[in-house]
Amino acid sequence: MKTFLALCLVAATGFAGEMKLGQPLALKQQIAIDRLVAAPDKYVGKVVQVKGSVRDVCQHMGCWMELVDPATSKGIRIKVEEGVIVFPPEAVGKTAIAEGKLAKLVLTKEQAIAQAKHEAEMNKRTFDAASITSGRTMYQIEGSGAVILE
Repeated sequence: MKTFLALCLVAATGFAGEMKLGQPLALKQQIAIDRLVAAPDKYVGKVVQVKGSVRDVCQHMGCWMELVDPATSKGIRIKVEEGVIVFPPEAVGKTAIAEGKLAKLVLTKEQAIAQAKHEAEMNKRTFDAASITSGRTMYQIEGSGAVILE
């Protein structure tokens, strides 16, 4: 099975010099993205905070953004419910911090295909179902808050 790391955020508030999403960040210590990606099962069920550069944002509804560690290029997707918060396209290239509880989801091959097809349609990208050959394990942060820094 392939492993995919994602984050889910649940609410958003305000913008003044920086974009604050959801509840204020509570943790005082961050975990490096590459460390989280290397051993995600160690953090399932725990609240974590990560920081990275925004590499991509959903172009359709702003329902996800991808954070990467600039030093290692390891990435994590931050996923939100459509309409709950909207990540702006201009966040690409900025630094963001996200916090929440890490959860593990196991997708069948059919679920992985449906998820990838939906994402491709939302971002007007081509998709080949044959490129998905197995199920996939996803780790999501059910987010409590995030900040996109100016």
